Amino acid sequence: MNFDEYARTAVDLVNAQVETLDDLRAFFGPESWQALEASDRDVATLRRGARRLREVFEHGSAGRDAEAVTALNSLLEAHPVQPRISGHETDEWHMHVTGRASSVAAEHMAGAVWGLAVWLCEFGSARFGVCADDRCGNVYLDTSSNCCRRFCSERCATRSHVAAHRARKRAAEAPDAVAASTTPAPTATPTATPTATPTSSAPSPADHEVNVMIGAFG
Repeated sequence: MNFDEYARTAVDLVNAQVETLDDLRAFFGPESWQALEASDRDVATLRRGARRLREVFEHGSAGRDAEAVTALNSLLEAHPVQPRISGHETDEWHMHVTGRASSVAAEHMAGAVWGLAVWLCEFGSARFGVCADDRCGNVYLDTSSNCCRRFCSERCATRSHVAAHRARKRAAEAPDAVAASTTPAPTATPTATPTATPTSSAPSPADHEVNVMIGAFG
């Protein structure tokens, strides 16, 4: 039994954002038996299930191990499994996890929840990740050797790193721009006003003559 495959069905469901019956059929594949048997009731069940599965990933990525376990146990109770032997040929028998109910949603949720539960027991809830790119938010299973993965894909990692680089560059250039805008303009050097040449206070010859005449008649 491939529990990794079941765990990845949980990832696919959370990231698919199934809103309508057409979305659900596209999610399973138009030629699949699930697409042929799916109903609006399955859409509603899987939408609720996807929200609860996302909570498990959020708990795990935030280091809330006990909360992730509690959430998964609750999902295991809501979606009990019924293992059975399955296969198309007698030499390809394998174990298959299904839900006890007969609906498409019940079977899918049972396998997804069981797969995540086994994954948690094997690798820990810290391996449940939520993409660090604010514009994404997809969930993923961290298979890195040292549990250091932060993004759901290379595309998101590149986009986030480029945005961070540009933000650092703008922050480094901002102080220079502020300093340039606050530097006072140079003041003009005042022009010296030419000094008037003082006139002599000595009386002119004509004034001297007048004074002599006044004195004579004084």
